[in-house]
Amino acid sequence: MIQRRVAVTGLGVVSSAGIGTEAYFDGLCGPAPVGDRRIADFDPAPYFDSPKEARRADPYVQYVVAATAEALAQAGEIQANPARCGTMIGTGVGGITTLENQIGVLNSKGPNRVSPFLVPMMMANAGSATLSMKYGWMGPCENVATACAAGTHAIGNAARLISTGRCDMVAAGGSEAPFTPTATAGFTNMTALSTSGVSRPFDIDRDGFVMTEGAAVLVLEEWEMAQARGAAILGEILGSASTADAHHITAPAPGGNGAVYCMELALEDAGLQPADIIHVNAHGTSTDLNDAAEAEALAKVFGTSPGPLVTSTKGITGHGLGAAGALEAAAVLLAMQKRLIQPTAGLRQLDPELAPIRVVTGEPMAWTPGPSISNSFGFGGHNGTLVIGPA
Repeated sequence: MIQRRVAVTGLGVVSSAGIGTEAYFDGLCGPAPVGDRRIADFDPAPYFDSPKEARRADPYVQYVVAATAEALAQAGEIQANPARCGTMIGTGVGGITTLENQIGVLNSKGPNRVSPFLVPMMMANAGSATLSMKYGWMGPCENVATACAAGTHAIGNAARLISTGRCDMVAAGGSEAPFTPTATAGFTNMTALSTSGVSRPFDIDRDGFVMTEGAAVLVLEEWEMAQARGAAILGEILGSASTADAHHITAPAPGGNGAVYCMELALEDAGLQPADIIHVNAHGTSTDLNDAAEAEALAKVFGTSPGPLVTSTKGITGHGLGAAGALEAAAVLLAMQKRLIQPTAGLRQLDPELAPIRVVTGEPMAWTPGPSISNSFGFGGHNGTLVIGPA
């Protein structure tokens, strides 16, 4: 198989921590908020050709269109064959806002009043399809729906399209807008959500995750093409992996064995050893089982003397479900640009029962950027790992 280098030339973010990459980074370095992480004051109108077009897009599509616009503006003019440009967007629940709204219409007003746009607005591939049509990209136009690992898998899959020679550019990431009454009730009743409203990854008092919404998109390009056009390269996707726990629909495998295998495969894909990794953006959901399994997996892969610097940005963002991996990949790239690793907000006392890991707490930590990984683990036993290098 052809193996070409994969450059990151653009980043775009819409999140509860901030809209735009600069606001997002500042938000990640701030204090831990309390309660649901909803996006305030987002206006989709500037990103669509008309108000009608914006209304015909589910919020999760609105977010990904806005994030892509920022990423492309940063990447600059990309002169590539449209047939070799693609899009790969992950989501966990897709257009669930539209679906639930239209079920309400069905129950209150009857089937004849259900919107004819229900299906194209709710379908999980609407994000990728919208971008393809908006920018004329005729290459692979796909979505990934692997729960909380979807954003990570989307970026890994997109990078392979470039490294193997199928594409020269792919816009990749994840988006989610999960705040519907039924979805919130479902997560609440399965006791996955924090009762305190505070996300405390790896903390002794962690009590569940806090849900969020938003999107992040990376513009990935073939390295030599990006160099030839004088693009500012923000980082490099060095490798990725995807595995399954094959254990339980919601609980991670005991001992983090699936996560261990995923990280090992990603390192092999990148041609790196565990000792080469300086920083890990952990999945770190603030749930009892996830944090315990992930800490054990990290200790097994990297050891504890001293081991890489670990952070979970979910202390600020909360859990973005299918968007989480993309938001966290963006956080890693921003940490490289700013030469500051974001702290794990909400963490007051590291759980002594966890396997030893080197968690960044308190203030942002200065570092010399080097190879880093971003982990995502989803319901259904999906595991995803990205290996990201500085430019």
